[in-house]
Amino acid sequence: MQLATWNVNSLNVRLPQVLAWLSAHPVDVLALQELKLTDDKFPVQAFTDAGYHAQWFGQKTYNGVALLSKAPAEDVIRNIPGLDDGQARVLCATIDGVRVIGAYFPNGQEPGSDKFAYKMRWLDALREWVRAEMAVHTQLVLMGDYNITFDDADVWDPVGLRETIHCTTEERTHLQGLIGLGLHDAHRLFEHPPKTFSWWDYRMLGFQKNRGLRIDHILVSDALKARTTACEIDRAPRKNPQPSDHAPVVLTLA
Repeated sequence: MQLATWNVNSLNVRLPQVLAWLSAHPVDVLALQELKLTDDKFPVQAFTDAGYHAQWFGQKTYNGVALLSKAPAEDVIRNIPGLDDGQARVLCATIDGVRVIGAYFPNGQEPGSDKFAYKMRWLDALREWVRAEMAVHTQLVLMGDYNITFDDADVWDPVGLRETIHCTTEERTHLQGLIGLGLHDAHRLFEHPPKTFSWWDYRMLGFQKNRGLRIDHILVSDALKARTTACEIDRAPRKNPQPSDHAPVVLTLA
């Protein structure tokens, strides 16, 4: 079984790229972030024709998430239960016995801002909800654009970017809080070259110079860790004309 996550930074713009990638990489589940379209604009027929069931949760101009799966999705949840949030950020479903949470974490803008405070509240609520989900579902994966790096190894310039957004102590403490629930960073279960990133700025030749961050993560429960055989970042779509600034991350389970 293969599961993947990809922030496509506008599904309107990148639907052909997503369909082409799925044709070449027919994963069992794909979590998408930053659809940037309303529910009525979601291209459900295109994914049906490609052999995928689709669940989506859209929002005009911003945010928006989807889960594409070969098997039907069951027990679907949109957004974090109990959190008053007008932003479309979370889709959760059980697919082939695996509890899949696809999420677009808040960016946070900058430390000390209102958006950063929102991010901290959102992360608090996420952790408690994931804790409850893990008590019911032993096979659980939490994947998406986290907008947080784990540590300096996930940053192209750890000195220059220290304590800036995505790299603050507060954000990383929240990320470790998810690890503390019993989740594991699937990517780091395996050896990868230094400076392996999943996002690169469009500006100043960020991708060409590999000035990136690893902010797209797949966390797995103990039961899925035992099944994990690979976790790779696919840089190829970042070379497309008009690419997303993020690359897909792919998890392989035995």
